[in-house]
Amino acid sequence: SSSSSSRKPTIDEAAAEKIFADIADDDDPTVAGMEGICTLCEEQLGIDPLEDIRVLVLLWKLGSKEKPAQITKDEWMSGCQKMQVDSVAKLKDLLPSLDTGFLDQTEFKDFYKFCFQFNRQGTHRTLDKEMVVALMKMVLQGRISTDRLDTFCTFVETQTSYTRITLDQWTSFLDFCYECEDLSTYDESNSAWPVLIDEYVEYMEEQPKQKK
Repeated sequence: SSSSSSRKPTIDEAAAEKIFADIADDDDPTVAGMEGICTLCEEQLGIDPLEDIRVLVLLWKLGSKEKPAQITKDEWMSGCQKMQVDSVAKLKDLLPSLDTGFLDQTEFKDFYKFCFQFNRQGTHRTLDKEMVVALMKMVLQGRISTDRLDTFCTFVETQTSYTRITLDQWTSFLDFCYECEDLSTYDESNSAWPVLIDEYVEYMEEQPKQKK
């Protein structure tokens, strides 16, 4: 019809559905969990689902958000329509464009928040710090200074008072990196940052090798 001419060309929905059916959970065909996602990555796309950041970018762009560690059939279908993919070959062609370097600051902040939410387990609202450190190293590499990333990860690993990290702490760290490149300008008395950030700055002040 004439009204459809202004819309994006449609995809082969049956083909997109077939890809999803192949990775869907055995007991719930409307959901693909990590097992199916890993199968798609390893066997079809040839990428490592645990090491390659593009897996998370793909799931974010497809629109996975209803629950952590999965994508629903509805999310998959609307995502495929939005990204105009209906074959493994087209998904493979997308891979180079899924590098986080292509995301502007606003997009990256949204993606960074998604990374936390997607990796939550069950009803947990927080992530354990080992997962946080591994994720940060994967997601923030090249996005913030290596020194800031390494020292913050070391700080989190060595703090006994923190075993789990909240979404607020997670997102605040990225904002803090954007807003406070030089720690010597940090004013704790006027800080609106979570205590975790204050404590990180204190930790850095105690490191003799960091002092200018």
